[in-house]
Amino acid sequence: MSRTTHAPPWLALGGYAATRLIGLAALFTVAAATGKDGLHRLMGRWDAVWYARIAEHGYGYQVTLPRGDVHADLAFFPLFPALERAVSAALPVDAATAGLLVSWTASLAAAWGIYEVGARVAGERAGVVLAVLWGVYPTAFVQSMAYTETLFTALAAWSILAVLRGRWILAGALCVLAGLTRPTAAALIAAIGITALVTVVREIRAARADVAIRTPRADVTARTARTARADATAPAGVGPGAEPAAEPGPAPAPAPVPGLARRLAPVIVGALLAPLGWLAYIVYVGVRQGSATAYFDVQAAWGNSIDGGVALARFIAGLPWPAALGLCAALALLGWLLALCVRQRQPLPLLVYTGAVVAVSLVGAAYFGSRPRLMMPAFGLLLPPAVALARLRPRTAVPVLVVLAVGSGVYGAFTLLGSGPP
Repeated sequence: MSRTTHAPPWLALGGYAATRLIGLAALFTVAAATGKDGLHRLMGRWDAVWYARIAEHGYGYQVTLPRGDVHADLAFFPLFPALERAVSAALPVDAATAGLLVSWTASLAAAWGIYEVGARVAGERAGVVLAVLWGVYPTAFVQSMAYTETLFTALAAWSILAVLRGRWILAGALCVLAGLTRPTAAALIAAIGITALVTVVREIRAARADVAIRTPRADVTARTARTARADATAPAGVGPGAEPAAEPGPAPAPAPVPGLARRLAPVIVGALLAPLGWLAYIVYVGVRQGSATAYFDVQAAWGNSIDGGVALARFIAGLPWPAALGLCAALALLGWLLALCVRQRQPLPLLVYTGAVVAVSLVGAAYFGSRPRLMMPAFGLLLPPAVALARLRPRTAVPVLVVLAVGSGVYGAFTLLGSGPP
């Protein structure tokens, strides 16, 4: 179902920007009505504070909670605060404001990349709708915050697009940057690695099949030459064409496949590049703390260890039955969307990336309220509904998207102005 597109992304970017403006309008309207500071909620709370502190002072800060847990800033990957620091050095803004600028710029880059992936897979209209749907995701308000989701999604989308275009080294380089942005880059690394492996195996099998097609012709030529030599040297009484004695000899060597190594080299290099950013930060934390498992220990102290979904199951079990039933229905909807992605025959790198992001978001012991946000970079989940909406007439599809944008904006406003983290 792959298609190419050369249309400019302005409609996708305009539609996406409109969704975020609706979200910001809802936030500032509700903030004004409740006497709260909406702008502060975008850049001065929760993870945004940690990133700004790293940008201003580097790593080394930690907080000990009353119950003894230690929250260290080493839990946060370095690329976003490095960009905050660079922007605040180049412009007359502080690190927190620089974080907003980085996040908002990255959100447009992400919407553009999502559009390009969607357009390549399902056509231009689906690509436009996909970018807009990502802007009305239930937790899309995070895309307007000084958080890393937009930067990571931009790098992931363009990396996947590079794989789809066969630009493996670029895909690996973008994945290096993604690996310096969020731990979720493990999903992108898996997508590139698995797709590279499948590509290498497919190329080798195709090369062997090509050799097998050409080899019989070489065997016939060799047998004809041996028969001619035998007829020429046959003793008296043995006429031409008589069956010569068997001449055992080595089988002809397979003919080399021209260009196979050249075709596979970028694939292998890109796959080897992909994990370097993620691994580099894990190693940095390990060396700094003097323990090979230091990064995972830091995350565990934040309550972000991998438990295979045990914490999620316990959370559901502890809810009142109507809430538990509703949450199970939401998880069933998530599973249905994944099944639709498979039935849609999405390209392998997109499918693996989407499934891996969802899996990583569900198998950890993190705060449950953050899980929808953690799944937001899995934009492939939105491709089936994007294709369905793209089939509708604009006079039907546009009002649907407007209603979703308003609903997402209002939900985001009340969530941001509430007490808990997103």
